[in-house]
Amino acid sequence: MNRPERSPRARWGRTAVLLIRLRRFWRHKNSRAVTAAIATLVALTLLRAYDPRIVSELKERTFDAYQRLQPRPFTEQPVRIVDIDEASIAEFGQWPWPRTRLAAVTRRLAELGAGVVAFDVIFSEPDRTTPSQLGADLQAADVPDRELTLALLARLPDHDQLFADAIGKSPVVLGFAASSAANDKRPPVRAGLAFVGVKPTSVLTPFRGTVASLPLLQDAAAGIGGINLSSRDRSGIVRRVPMLFADGERVYPGLAVEALRVAQNQKGIIVRGTGASGDEDTGHAALIDMRVGDFKLPLTDNGEAWIYYDHDRPERYVSFRDVLDPAKEAEVRPRIEGAIVLVGTSATGLLDLRATPLGEIVPGVAIHAQLIEQIIAQDFIDRPDWANGLEIVLTLLFGALVTGLVLAFGARFSFYAGGVVFAAAVAASWLAFSQLRLLIDPIYPSLAAFATYVAVERVLHLASDHEKKFVRQAFGQYLAPELLARLENSPQAMKLGGESREITVMFMDVRGFTPISEALPATDLVDFINTLLAPLSDAIQDELGTIDKYIGDSIMAFWNAPLDIDDHATRACRAALKMRAAVAMLNDTDGFGFAARGFPDPVVRIGVGINAGLACVGNMGSQKRFNYSAMGDVVNVAARIESASKNFHTDLLVSHDVVGLVRGVALLEAGEILLKGKSKPTKVYAIAGDETVAASVDFIELTRLHRWLLQSIEARKPPEATDALAACRALAGDGVVGLYDYFEERIATL
Repeated sequence: MNRPERSPRARWGRTAVLLIRLRRFWRHKNSRAVTAAIATLVALTLLRAYDPRIVSELKERTFDAYQRLQPRPFTEQPVRIVDIDEASIAEFGQWPWPRTRLAAVTRRLAELGAGVVAFDVIFSEPDRTTPSQLGADLQAADVPDRELTLALLARLPDHDQLFADAIGKSPVVLGFAASSAANDKRPPVRAGLAFVGVKPTSVLTPFRGTVASLPLLQDAAAGIGGINLSSRDRSGIVRRVPMLFADGERVYPGLAVEALRVAQNQKGIIVRGTGASGDEDTGHAALIDMRVGDFKLPLTDNGEAWIYYDHDRPERYVSFRDVLDPAKEAEVRPRIEGAIVLVGTSATGLLDLRATPLGEIVPGVAIHAQLIEQIIAQDFIDRPDWANGLEIVLTLLFGALVTGLVLAFGARFSFYAGGVVFAAAVAASWLAFSQLRLLIDPIYPSLAAFATYVAVERVLHLASDHEKKFVRQAFGQYLAPELLARLENSPQAMKLGGESREITVMFMDVRGFTPISEALPATDLVDFINTLLAPLSDAIQDELGTIDKYIGDSIMAFWNAPLDIDDHATRACRAALKMRAAVAMLNDTDGFGFAARGFPDPVVRIGVGINAGLACVGNMGSQKRFNYSAMGDVVNVAARIESASKNFHTDLLVSHDVVGLVRGVALLEAGEILLKGKSKPTKVYAIAGDETVAASVDFIELTRLHRWLLQSIEARKPPEATDALAACRALAGDGVVGLYDYFEERIATL
């Protein structure tokens, strides 16, 4: 059965509901904070996955710091550098030297027992001092005996051939440099290659040309190896060295690998990549490690090796000059015999100096030497293929953790907790390096967590400011400054939309307002209302009350909402006493100007009713126009108590529920009133004074006499009641003197 298509109205209705839900979700500050955290983490995770230079450099600077803290332990290894140093330049003159000298040092190293000689120098041009080259120069020169000189030069051996002969008689490895500049120069491949898993040529970036030694020399060499440093190290610090090079078809080893192969008399090398037996094929073609004879070394995904540096030590170096000095043989032979010898230069003018993570400047040949040392010692640092994935997961995990902490415990605690997490991440990363030689970056995930913290904290801060603005807009006119500050700092204490709370409610009304309003012009009436309500409002706010509304000449206020006020009933009674005092002061000073106007009765009187109980309080209205108010029976009863106060000839009346909550207020029972909708009468009390009055001897005596008065009326004993009434009037203060007029009327009806 085909389902009927939804009508456009139904689809619009579903869309509207979804938009409303999204709007409600977005209004909550925590929802906005989580959204900001997710957006920040997604952006930072994508940045980490892309791994731009600034990110990779930050990561590698961290690894540099680890190496400086714990460099590779020095162990004596059979690796030496024959150094074309400043002393050798001073001895033999400016570089380049005649190839006959290089041939001599090659033969001398063989005599001293070198296991292999690897030149970190490229001999790409013919020797300019060779006889044939000099003869060509003499052909164009007009010199005496030119023909005789040319004949003598023709009998002399070619320097490059002499060097090639020396190379051919010794285990020598020559270097070449791979280049992006296209040419057809390709050195011969001396090392066989066996691979397991992915084919290296499908992983390695092919070079387009080379700078290599003369074919005459390459043909005589036992090995050919690349001398390039990593193109990834763009900051001038050498951290990695390529172990393999390819032109798209053929694969060449690096100089260090080739020197190890020749030293061990191996025919080839074995390279393992993804897809090999025992290794999961991740779908990303990458190299894993390689084996050269007895030695295995880990590779990066593109065939490079991380160098774990030891400090540059003089023990590695033998001066080129000393090798050719027969007088130094006893000193030089033990250091050369059986060693892998690398020939290179440390002379400043030859421009082969490099920076290392240890902060040292070393000859380029020393980098190859240290690489061979760590292969022999099998002491590597490695960045495993899962490190990137782990760091991305940590980025997300740290960001989510910080977000949860900020939302649950606030910004300050989360900042310190984040510092602990950062310290733990650095400690774990350091342990991974110092104990396992693994390179795991703790900095980027930590910085991402900090960025997430800032984003979440800022969103919450802005939301908090918005809440404070809303609170001040909604309550600034109705709350005391102290209470408003507390509400701004904890807006969560105010649950908009209605909640059930125990509150104390007050109603105040002006007695005889109708004659006053009829006697005054409209503008003067407004001045009268403002003059009266201003001090009465201050009295309420001084006692942390919330002014609900002004209704003409009336005020409705309540306590214990929106924030908790422990002694809310007592504070309401104190506010009522302050209101009584404020009206009395205005009357005494003719603050309303009624006496000056000649009013027959210039005294303004108020009535106050106070009740306590459960009510529903909350923000009522719409988003554009609202009022924080209270609703419930407790409000209605308070209004009726205020209305009934004139019947008791007193100004301040409270309910029996209030009496059970107040402390330190002088109260006198006034009687009972039957309120509309109630089956039982409500007992009410008059406020006689504050805690000072309540503790006075006169009031204690008044309380006893008042009790006698009530008992006499209850027993219907008019004479006794009349005596009690007279005694009470003698002690009653101005605030409750009218109450005894009410009791006099009751006695008259007995």
